[in-house]
Amino acid sequence: MSIFSNILNKIFHHDSAPANAGASSAQPAAPAAGAAAAPATSTTASTPAQPAAPMKEVDVEAVLTQMQASHGEQLNWRSSIVDLMKLLGLDSSLSARKELASELHYTGNTEDSASMNIWLHKQVMQKLAENGGKVPDELK
Repeated sequence: MSIFSNILNKIFHHDSAPANAGASSAQPAAPAAGAAAAPATSTTASTPAQPAAPMKEVDVEAVLTQMQASHGEQLNWRSSIVDLMKLLGLDSSLSARKELASELHYTGNTEDSASMNIWLHKQVMQKLAENGGKVPDELK
């Protein structure tokens, strides 16, 4: 499994509570429907022809903020790819980041780790958004 796939899985399948919390705030009528809430969200979706999304739109910031709150170490995941990977429990070593850069088709110099890290963080956030994640513009 690729490193980016691991990132996706850790965020999109972390816990159903953050994903549902983001979805219920986006669609306040769904929880009031009771048992019909799950079918209602699939039938009221504005793009029913999009089954490729791993799940409902996931609020990436909310998931990561919740993970940070329960994490012992204070991490700057909002701007650091190293801290983001640590928060997700993934290998954040230089070799792992070089492998992630290769997966995401980084064309810069991987020996310039500062530039590569900045690019990786932006690229990961952008790819999360492309895969159904709700990512604030300031993180892309």
